Amino acid sequence: MDRAYPKVTNVCRTIKMVVVFLCFLGGVGAGQKPTEEMRPADRQLAAYFQAETARLQNQCLAGVKTLEDWQARRVVYRQQLLEMLGLDPFPEKTPLDPVVTGTVDHERFTVENLYFQSLPGLYVTANLYIPKNLDKPAPAILYVCGHGEVKKDGVSYGNKVSYQHHGEWFARNGYVCLTIDTVQLGEIQGIHHGTYRYNMWWWNCRGYTPAGVEAWDCVRALDYLETRKEVDASRIGVTGRSGGGAYSWWIAAIDDRIKAAVPVAGITDLQNHVVDGCVEGHCDCMFMVNTYRWDYPMVAALVAPRPLLISNSDKDTIFPLDGVCRVHQKVRDIYRLYGAEDKLGLQITEGPHKDTQELRIHAFVWFNRFLKGENPVISEPAVPLLEPEQLRVFDELPADQVNTKIQERFVPVASAPAVPQTSQEWTALRDGWMKSLREKAFRGWPGESEAGPIDIDRVFSEEALGVRLTAFEFTSQSNVRLMLFCVENAKGDGTPSSVRLNILDEVGWTQWLAAMRTRFERQLSGYALPEANLPAFEAMRASLETNKCPAVYFCPRGIGPDAWSGDQKRQIQIRRRFMLLGQTADGMRVWDVRRAVQALRLLDVTAGTPVTVAAQGDMAGIALYASLFDSDIRRLDLVDLPPTHAKGPTFLNVLRFLDTPQAVAMAAERVSVQLHVETAAPWQFSQSVAASLGWDREHLKIDACAESQASQ
Repeated sequence: MDRAYPKVTNVCRTIKMVVVFLCFLGGVGAGQKPTEEMRPADRQLAAYFQAETARLQNQCLAGVKTLEDWQARRVVYRQQLLEMLGLDPFPEKTPLDPVVTGTVDHERFTVENLYFQSLPGLYVTANLYIPKNLDKPAPAILYVCGHGEVKKDGVSYGNKVSYQHHGEWFARNGYVCLTIDTVQLGEIQGIHHGTYRYNMWWWNCRGYTPAGVEAWDCVRALDYLETRKEVDASRIGVTGRSGGGAYSWWIAAIDDRIKAAVPVAGITDLQNHVVDGCVEGHCDCMFMVNTYRWDYPMVAALVAPRPLLISNSDKDTIFPLDGVCRVHQKVRDIYRLYGAEDKLGLQITEGPHKDTQELRIHAFVWFNRFLKGENPVISEPAVPLLEPEQLRVFDELPADQVNTKIQERFVPVASAPAVPQTSQEWTALRDGWMKSLREKAFRGWPGESEAGPIDIDRVFSEEALGVRLTAFEFTSQSNVRLMLFCVENAKGDGTPSSVRLNILDEVGWTQWLAAMRTRFERQLSGYALPEANLPAFEAMRASLETNKCPAVYFCPRGIGPDAWSGDQKRQIQIRRRFMLLGQTADGMRVWDVRRAVQALRLLDVTAGTPVTVAAQGDMAGIALYASLFDSDIRRLDLVDLPPTHAKGPTFLNVLRFLDTPQAVAMAAERVSVQLHVETAAPWQFSQSVAASLGWDREHLKIDACAESQASQ
């Protein structure tokens, strides 16, 4: 007997809708369109995001004019998408080891509760809906679930329960349907919110996104369906909504075994996500690691010329109508090249971001048309018929599961290389790393023609007690103007022997302001000034009198004089916007340091003077990488440099190729590197390279504070 499905609290969906509501009220999740009411730094950031988004929009599919153009590029694009999902190299297809743990008998279908392992220990819990009385293999649907949590008394039944009515409809209408749980809200509950909620920015460094795991689970689900005698493997479709809509895109784009696809409320473009703020309503599983700087019509185009219905509602606040239509318009051009416009559909229904009956019906019609060659009237609704307990796979979760820590192993990191014994070995290592950094980590930097002139302007110059403070503004790139503060001995004459460029974080900026406000409060009054620190100013003045060398203080974008407003939640969403553009905030700060060094070359007081770059913490890592790309830096003075990118700074994909000790070795080949760190142990590779290749001792010096204190 059919039974009404009990209401189960859906916490995840409720949280998401609250976030979206705040977004459209202009709160924490407000979009990034520049307005006059914004603070200058925020207005500049908004203009930057708008310009970068427009750049990627204009590049998307722009060079494709003929079918030959597209076919020549399609293989490359698919491989790029696999890489951006963490599926290059493609994982080994290990045994699925499927197990049916129970069955449910309905008068019109049977449900098998089962699991398989997409990788050893990576369990995929699923329900397989099989029509009764099949006399030959049937078309099949892979149903991928959105974020619909079903939990009772602390037990997760999986989001497959929330979407059971889809599988039941398909089975009642002659389809085999495999509904699979996701990483986050399955019976074994992993994580989709690494950057969104848990500050796991090392996901960016590793090139990891849970979208890749979901795509891989879909690949293995297709492998499983092909083993079933009930399934006609030449007629497999995929559908799902919200998160499941996104996973429908991933699998349809990378696997031609999908013969028809209906992604529901699962895609929009970068303009919606970055400029309009929709990214704030989505967790990390919705996005690839955008190494190649795509807009989302690129993903959709990879489905062509197979039947594709893009399905959405007109009041969906996290997949807005305008962006969905822009995606459809661009992908339609690719279908036209194939002469296959009849295989591309756009369905827009009235309603919010919700699993409505109107959305379901057109999906059913689409699969009937392209997988069965039929067009019957849809006479029965999709309604839930079973209790959550009936669809549960595990009575007890497996002890060897890796679902909850798959982010730590899904994308492999580079292993520490052997210490090169010859200059030829070293050159090959170094050149490979530099190529990877340019193409995979810092691809989002502007090209030489895009960067534009430095355009440096003096803002003010004042003297006090023999100290001259001069402020300059310069262009790092379009829509990014930054400040340099030059402090020098006002009585100095001749050319200084060096200049020290200090890269400041927020703590360093506050400390510098505290020292300088004692004599330059009027000039610095536009900033939030901390309590004055006269001893720090006097120490600075004494240093200038002794060494006669100017010191320049610089904060990259988003820090100090150009800090972005908002609480921690807003800062997280700003960083995620960079991620969607194929950048990271820290990666663009490396670019800012490079441009700051170039700006120094245009100042009379520092032109032609050797540059020492000094920094602490994450800024030390940013300075380190700037030195790899700028020949004007002669010396690095780095304090508390993080020994691994897992602790910062965050650069896209970097851990797939190298880690900080390898970068230190590369820098030490070219410049003098001084490290002030807790212990020398993490830097053994850097030291061994210097020793093996016979570099001068000045190339790398390590002041290990903890070890020095222990020996005293």
